Amino acid sequence: MATNVEEREEGPPQDVAVENAYRKAAAIGPVDVPVLGVDTVVCIGPQVYGKPADAECARATLRALSGRRHTVIGGICLIEGGRPRAAAASTAVDFRRLSGTLIEWYVESGEWRGRAGGYAIQGRGAALVTRIEGDYLNIVGLPVGKLLELAPWLVGT
Repeated sequence: MATNVEEREEGPPQDVAVENAYRKAAAIGPVDVPVLGVDTVVCIGPQVYGKPADAECARATLRALSGRRHTVIGGICLIEGGRPRAAAASTAVDFRRLSGTLIEWYVESGEWRGRAGGYAIQGRGAALVTRIEGDYLNIVGLPVGKLLELAPWLVGT
């Protein structure tokens, strides 16, 4: 279910991701089933790059990430029986130097919309990346390894 919660955009990146995940899970309200909230933030040091508001913001974000290493932090919050448990995963991503032409090609695709850091590695955004260190699924949007730590019952362990 999509929730309509105000996402935090400032503060320590790991705290931002985990707090947003909690807000999303808590917004579902009390239910008799486990609820999972997930959020992804992109950062360079303490600077968080959220979802660009428009094409110009997407261009600015991509320029900021160009030729640099950034971190993708996936925050998850599982609420079971009214009790929240949270975790975060981090993955390092290296971007190639992005030419103006490459940035325009990507921005014109519209794939940046609704994406932390203004890109989606599982699509055209793969052309922007030279290397990752860590969990690819975290970059896509669900740190499965961390989820299994919170909910080992998902795979029967």
